[in-house]
Amino acid sequence: MNPERGRAGDLILGFLAIGLAVGVWEVSVHLFRVSPTLLAPPTAVWAAMMEHPAILLEQARSTAWETALGFLLASLFGVVGGALLSASATLRAIVMPWVLALQIVPKMALAPLFVVWLGVGAPCRLAFAIFIGFFPVLVGTLSGLRSADSGALRLCASLGATRWQTGWRVRLPYAIPQILAGMKTAATMALLGIVIGEFVTAQQGLGYIVMFASSLGEVGLVMAALLMLCAIGAVLYGAVMVLEAGFARWYAAPITVGAFG
Repeated sequence: MNPERGRAGDLILGFLAIGLAVGVWEVSVHLFRVSPTLLAPPTAVWAAMMEHPAILLEQARSTAWETALGFLLASLFGVVGGALLSASATLRAIVMPWVLALQIVPKMALAPLFVVWLGVGAPCRLAFAIFIGFFPVLVGTLSGLRSADSGALRLCASLGATRWQTGWRVRLPYAIPQILAGMKTAATMALLGIVIGEFVTAQQGLGYIVMFASSLGEVGLVMAALLMLCAIGAVLYGAVMVLEAGFARWYAAPITVGAFG
């Protein structure tokens, strides 16, 4: 079977499932006479989007920009941190207990502290997004770099490869799948961090729209904002999947003697 045709079929099936779910949602709301203050039908959500397109797009732009920046910085810090921890056993012994402790602490409980430290502006939301998105990439990078095949490492040693060459040509390709897995998690965590920041600071962004509209009982507008949040998360997650497809050939390539020539 053609892999491309298989992926296209999965995509079509996914869209059909979404369409069916939306149809069932619309019919069920009317059939069971659900109050629009409890659950707005898809038509009401669409109407809210058409009624306030400028506001939603402006706030979505703010959320999307901060989420993308938070994700990129979290990924960068996570990869660099994971590489440093992988290279030094002493550093791992010092840092990893703190990493584990911060992983255990509920992240939402720390959000007010970021407000105290950084105020209610964009730096607070960005810092919180980096904070909760950083750990999955750090752990994925560290785990991936330390999971390289021992036979491949012995081959590098026999070929006289330097530590840098071994890391670049062997450890990193083995680590790429786990780094990208951590980045997929970081994409959703960064969005979560920005939205939580918008809930706490309540100044701008789609999180602010959700809080403001819910206080007025505008469920359609709330769900319209949530739909746009889903779109931002899906785009960011899809970007990581595209990156994963681009790296696939590289990290699947075998090691050759010429690689260290």
